[in-house]
Amino acid sequence: IFSKASISLEDSESSSETDEDEQPVRRQEGSTDLSAEYWGIQKLAKYVKGGDPTATLIALCSMRDFNLSEETCQLAIKDTGCLEVLINLLDTEEIKCQTGSLKILKEISQNILIRHAIADLGGLEIMVKILDSPDNNLKCLAAETIANVARFKRARKTVRKHGGIKRLVELLESISVGSSYQAKDTETVRCAALALWSCSKSTKNKKAIRKAGGIPLLARWLKCSHANILIPIVGTLQECASEPSYRLAIRTEGMIENLVKNLSSEHEELQMHCASAIFKCAEDEEIRDLVRKHEGLQPLSALLDKSENKQLLAAVTGAIWKCAISRENVLKFQEYKTVETLVTLLTDQPEEVLINVIGALGECCQEEENRGTIRRSGGIAPMVTLLTATNPALLVNVNKAVGGCAMEPENMAIIDSLDGVRLLWSLLKNPNPDVQASAAWALCPCVENAKNSGEMVRSFVGGLELIVNLLKSKDKEVLTSVCAAIANIAKDQENLAVMTDHGVVPLLSKLANTNNNKLRRHLAEAIAHCCMWGSNRVAFGEAKAVAPLARYLKSKDPLVHRATAQALYQLSEDPNNCVIMHENGVVKLLLAMVGSTDDTLQEAAAGCIANIRRLALATEKAKYG
Repeated sequence: IFSKASISLEDSESSSETDEDEQPVRRQEGSTDLSAEYWGIQKLAKYVKGGDPTATLIALCSMRDFNLSEETCQLAIKDTGCLEVLINLLDTEEIKCQTGSLKILKEISQNILIRHAIADLGGLEIMVKILDSPDNNLKCLAAETIANVARFKRARKTVRKHGGIKRLVELLESISVGSSYQAKDTETVRCAALALWSCSKSTKNKKAIRKAGGIPLLARWLKCSHANILIPIVGTLQECASEPSYRLAIRTEGMIENLVKNLSSEHEELQMHCASAIFKCAEDEEIRDLVRKHEGLQPLSALLDKSENKQLLAAVTGAIWKCAISRENVLKFQEYKTVETLVTLLTDQPEEVLINVIGALGECCQEEENRGTIRRSGGIAPMVTLLTATNPALLVNVNKAVGGCAMEPENMAIIDSLDGVRLLWSLLKNPNPDVQASAAWALCPCVENAKNSGEMVRSFVGGLELIVNLLKSKDKEVLTSVCAAIANIAKDQENLAVMTDHGVVPLLSKLANTNNNKLRRHLAEAIAHCCMWGSNRVAFGEAKAVAPLARYLKSKDPLVHRATAQALYQLSEDPNNCVIMHENGVVKLLLAMVGSTDDTLQEAAAGCIANIRRLALATEKAKYG
């Protein structure tokens, strides 16, 4: 039943792994315009294949006189059957032949077809064995060739299965960082790090590097000053930083300081990998703080000027985005005028840069001052334009940024004039739940801060029905954000009437049995505001929303208490609801909240108790006269 494509979990590698050449493109056979180089290599092939060791060695040396970086020469070696011979030579005891062969394999393995052919012919297994050779030069050549070949999944797995990861890590350990090591030593480390970098694109290899004791060694070599070693070392670290265990080590082994230091390197590739490592690590709050403490925010901001190098720009804007999650860092970015520079990067940039730029602005505009800065720098219009994008990751970030800017009425006026609210509303139809939720969250400040917001909302044909129907979603974040939006929209009586017609009361009531505090809070707010129309209070009682709400008062979250007390206060205007509340022990819980320092909670709790008490007195009076 299973197709060939299904593989066991043991075989599967990292899901995020991007295989740059899993499917090599087959060359068109029968090409007639073969060059002189092609025929030259073909002549040498017979000496490589059939000669004694001396003739073979001379042929290998002659072969290296050709430009082996040219595809014609690479494929000539493959087509003439030399590749098999080169790999067989690796399995001999002749160090000179092994060296000659590896020098050629190192060059030609830049070619996709040849990488795959080397793996098919068992070349990787032999190269892994050579990593144990006493000959330093041979080890280096083997490691660097492994670095080229292990650019696809199957090859990476082969290296691991044959103990290659452990051997490569041992090569990092064979010498220590200090002033006494020789040039040949640094070459060993460089080649081993290059191979580990290629291998580290798979999750299992990341674990294997860790188990082999690789993390402290990577940390140690991160302190060296050679860019040609640092690039593969940081390349490996940023590859591995997707794993929590590595992020922990990057923090505890003091690596952030060195990553920050190398942001000021003169090598753009090194700067890029350092920024990329920070991008991946700065999800963790402690790392964001360390980047600030080691004064990394300023060099990151300065690197935004290198906007021609898009790979570097993507890494730097990613690092800025994640660092901006911490308020203290945002205040630093304000000092460095980072927000103004980010606004200039909202147009004419590749998508991966835009996602990070708008993500960073979304974090920065949580600070009031930056909302004005974005407007004055002309950032609102390009932001609103990005609401028409299609990439979900980009849309989620744009929604957050537009929502953040909309907290300021002046910005809101511009957003509305550019049709931004309509665009946000239409994103509620997006099939991606993250996009739906972020759009609904963004609509909250829009509805709150727009002039004539009730009228604006009504102008969206079918808009209210659309948002009410999202209460049928299976996604918790969508439900929470939609409840928050409905609470805002319901402040307008006409819109509340329309939502009531679309069945908002039974749909909200259905959600009441949740244990999720964030959803509870916004659901209670929505119920409180939806009570204000017609017989909705009675309808909530009939839809069995009251008893579950009463249980919310036992939550540990004070924001849930506040919203719930407001909802119960509104619901307690209906006598039947008061009876249910009383039965569910609401009075005792609310009495404790009457003494709260939160005025809103205090008033709502007192109002609800008063309504229940009033009903009890009226009942007693009716009963006993």
